[in-house]
Amino acid sequence: MAISRRALIKAVAASGALTAATVAGLPGAAWAANTAYAMAYFTETPNFQGADYGLHLAVSRDGLNWTPLNQNNPVVTPTQGQLGLRDPFVFRKQDGRFVVLATDLKGTNFGLNSQYLHVWDSTDLTSFTGYRRIRMHTLPNSHTWAPTAFWDANRGQYAIVYSCNSGGDVLMVNYTSDFVTVGPQQVFFSPGFGVLDGDVVVDGGTTYLYYKNLSTGLLYGARSSTGAPNSFTTYTSGLRQGSAIEAPLLVKNNDGGWRLWGDSFSPVNADYYIWSTPTIGGNSWTALNQRDYTPPLNAKHGSIVGISDAEYNAMVSRWGAPNWVRLKSSNLPDYVVRHSNGVGRLDPYPFDPYQDQMWRMVPGLADSAGVSFESVNRPGNFLRHYNYAIRLDANDGTSTFRADATFHRTAGLADGAWTSFRSYNFPDRYLRHANNLLRIDPLSSGSPLSDRQDATFRITP
Repeated sequence: MAISRRALIKAVAASGALTAATVAGLPGAAWAANTAYAMAYFTETPNFQGADYGLHLAVSRDGLNWTPLNQNNPVVTPTQGQLGLRDPFVFRKQDGRFVVLATDLKGTNFGLNSQYLHVWDSTDLTSFTGYRRIRMHTLPNSHTWAPTAFWDANRGQYAIVYSCNSGGDVLMVNYTSDFVTVGPQQVFFSPGFGVLDGDVVVDGGTTYLYYKNLSTGLLYGARSSTGAPNSFTTYTSGLRQGSAIEAPLLVKNNDGGWRLWGDSFSPVNADYYIWSTPTIGGNSWTALNQRDYTPPLNAKHGSIVGISDAEYNAMVSRWGAPNWVRLKSSNLPDYVVRHSNGVGRLDPYPFDPYQDQMWRMVPGLADSAGVSFESVNRPGNFLRHYNYAIRLDANDGTSTFRADATFHRTAGLADGAWTSFRSYNFPDRYLRHANNLLRIDPLSSGSPLSDRQDATFRITP
C-alpha cells in the first residue's frame, strides 16, 4: 500500500473521523507495524513430483529466508471450478484483514480457460473463510491468470488486475469494494506487445506496475501518477535471471528499500531469483546472491505481504514449522546436501526427487549433544562416513554406525553465522563437499578458505 496502516490511522484520527468503536472493529494488525512477512504460493518441481495446486504459506523475519508452514502442505484447496489454484495473491485490505485471490487452474494445461478467480477471506492467515469464485470477465476462450490487487484511493475502490487475452495478451482490471461483486472488465495495460503477470504496488503518489514482456521475455517496471487504466509508462530496463523468467513480485521492505522476485522456469522449473534497490523510482536493480536468500521449498509464483510479530507467531502456532531441515552450501549457494543412490552429494536445487534433500536432524546417535541426519524419504537411513566418504545407510544398531553418523555442530569455518559439522569419532575432520561428493576431511581455522567454505552450510527449512 502507499501508506502504512499506522500512518493511515494517525491521519484519519487527526481528521476526527476515527472513533474508539472504529478501532475496536479492526484487527490489531491494522495498525501494528509490520515486522515480518508472509508468502502465499503453490508448488512445482522440475519433474512435477512436488506439484501441489493448493494454497501454501510460509513466513519470514527478513523477507529473504523462509519457513514453510504446515510441513509445506496446502492450508486450503479450492473446491469449485478446476479444483486447484495457481498464482495466489495475498493482500491486506484497508480494514487490516486479508483477502486471497488465485488463478482457477490445476496443473499446466493452460488451454483450460476460466473466467473466474478463487477468493478467500482471512483475519490473520490462521484460517480462511467465505470461499467463493468471482467472475471477472465475459470474454469467450480467454483466461484469468495471475491476479494482483491494490487500493485505488482516487476511486475509493480496490482494483483487481489480472492477465487476460482480448485480441492479444493484456492486463485487465475490475474494480470492487468487497471482493464479492466486481464491476465490468476494462483493459488496464496494453502497451502494444503481449504482457503477462502484472504486480502492482502503490507508494506515495505513484503506482508501480511490474510485468513480463512476452516479446523479450524480460521483466520491466512501469509507473503512473494516477493508477488509472492505460496511464502507465515503462521506466526500467529489462531484467532476467536464469534463461526464462516470469511472475514479477514487487515488495517494499518493512525497513525500507525494495525487492523484486522473479520465478524462473528454465533451465529448470521452480527457481526463484531476487533483485534489490534502495529507491523504486530509479533503474538500478541489483541481483542478490542466492547465498542471501532461501525461498520456500518448491515455491512457485507467490506473493508476499507484511505482517506483524503477533501475526507471525499466530501463523507458526496454527500451522507449525517443518520437522525437517535442508543444508545449503556456503560457496555454492544454489546447491544443497542430498542423497542419491546411497551416496551423499551436493547438487543444484531444484531437482527431483525433491525429498532427497530433506533431513530430520535428530540428537546424535552416539552423543545426544551432537546431531545425526535421518532421511525423510528413507526413514531409518542416516548420513554416515565410511572410509571418510559420506553415504546413506540403514542404521544397523552398532556402535560403529552410531559414531560414524554423529556430528557436532560448530560455528561455520568460513562464516560464523553459518554452521560446520565436526565428525564425532574423527574430531579433526569436518563434513565438506569436494567435486559434488560429501566426505569428512581434516580442517581447522587455519585451512585454506576454499576448503573451509566447502565445509560451511546453512541449516534451513
